[in-house]
Amino acid sequence: MDRADRPDRADAMSRRSVLAAAAAMAALAASAGPALAVPGAGQGHGRPRADRHVDNRFWTTAADWRTGTAEGTAVTAGARPGLRVARAAGRTDYADPHTGKTATWEYARWTSPVHRSTVPATELIASWNADTPTGTWLQTELRGTYDDGKKTPWYVMGRWTSGDDKDKDIRRTSVDDQTDGRSTVWTDTLSLDDAAAGPRVVSYQLRLTLCRRPGTTVTPTVWRAGAMASAVPDRFTVPASEPGLAKELKVPRYSQEIHAGQYPEYDNGGEAWCSPTSSQMIIEYWGRRATPADLAWVDPSYADPQVCHAARQTFDYQYDGCGNWPFNAAYAATYEDLQGVVTRLASLTELETLIAAGIPAITSQSFLKEELTGAGYGTAGHLMAVVGFTADGDVIANDPASPSNPAVRRVYQRREWENIWLRTKRKNAAGKVVSGTGGVCYLYFPTKLSAAQRRALAAVGVR
Repeated sequence: MDRADRPDRADAMSRRSVLAAAAAMAALAASAGPALAVPGAGQGHGRPRADRHVDNRFWTTAADWRTGTAEGTAVTAGARPGLRVARAAGRTDYADPHTGKTATWEYARWTSPVHRSTVPATELIASWNADTPTGTWLQTELRGTYDDGKKTPWYVMGRWTSGDDKDKDIRRTSVDDQTDGRSTVWTDTLSLDDAAAGPRVVSYQLRLTLCRRPGTTVTPTVWRAGAMASAVPDRFTVPASEPGLAKELKVPRYSQEIHAGQYPEYDNGGEAWCSPTSSQMIIEYWGRRATPADLAWVDPSYADPQVCHAARQTFDYQYDGCGNWPFNAAYAATYEDLQGVVTRLASLTELETLIAAGIPAITSQSFLKEELTGAGYGTAGHLMAVVGFTADGDVIANDPASPSNPAVRRVYQRREWENIWLRTKRKNAAGKVVSGTGGVCYLYFPTKLSAAQRRALAAVGVR
């Protein structure tokens, strides 16, 4: 996968190379706003179009959780139902490859029913929202079924904790070197090795393993988990869309560049922090803020310490960067009553639908300097927050790759922007054909939504 977490001023940087594989946890793996009119939302009664090439399935309600197979988990009651540990289903030793320490954990497990995707998929990305108090963590796995009936292994899509206690927490991590010869996990994405002629994944299950220190009653709580399955056609260009909305949301503006050189242990500092900087902008748009306790570790001379906090909290110790897509969504969900998902959108029209309802998006794109007028840089992979559209239909983005906070607001030409975001193939500066993200985005939104916001999310396949 050709995506990076930093702007590349000469377009010579690619996404950080895949690092040495983490030690496998063999025992665990082997054991069993206001209500607004929404453009297009009336078509299909808010259902996504059949030609989107994207299928989303998220488990989030009490009824959802009860459809799965529980091994020691129970469903929490209340306005935000979830899964917690009711009793230990077993114990396992986990050798943390990033600390060198081995510890014993007790765990409970939940396995989803089989979900048959509406799209025979070439890529799948899982995402989850969970509370992980100190001394707890969550492992998310995915097993797919190919169109010939054969199954993938249980792939680890992430080991997540929001904690950073050096004695009580694991280091959050993706897991490399996972393949069965037909599909491979690249950091946060399960990709078919031969998308053109090989098999497709037609259904899948998720498996959630909730871990805690033995003899304690503290528990992780999982509020939302699911996956996006997609089969976006290979394309260097996408059809032009017609403008349909003029609206700008009041989203805070933060520059990653003012943090250059700060905390180099987190992917060499702010120059690489486009993803957490974008995440923090949208989190604060929804009124959530990091607490003084959250920021106590940050050098008081640094501006916008919450951006440093976001980088630390999204850092993937295996990928060695802050650009893990599901980790950013999971970080957003650590804020009260906020949810985060990773998905793909099919068009700028869908993005307009969300903006009309007051929901901004964080988008992933890659481009040469000359492909995006006014950006001033090229990149092998970059995140920015889309916050609106001009009267001419151009894209208003909060681009963190800007020299200062006031400079973050950018207006990019509609045709250029939709192409660099939605294409799946491009040529880099050397003329080599590499991949594009095909419309990947993060969506963050509160648990309490207006009817218009629910319709807008449903129209892009998110519930």
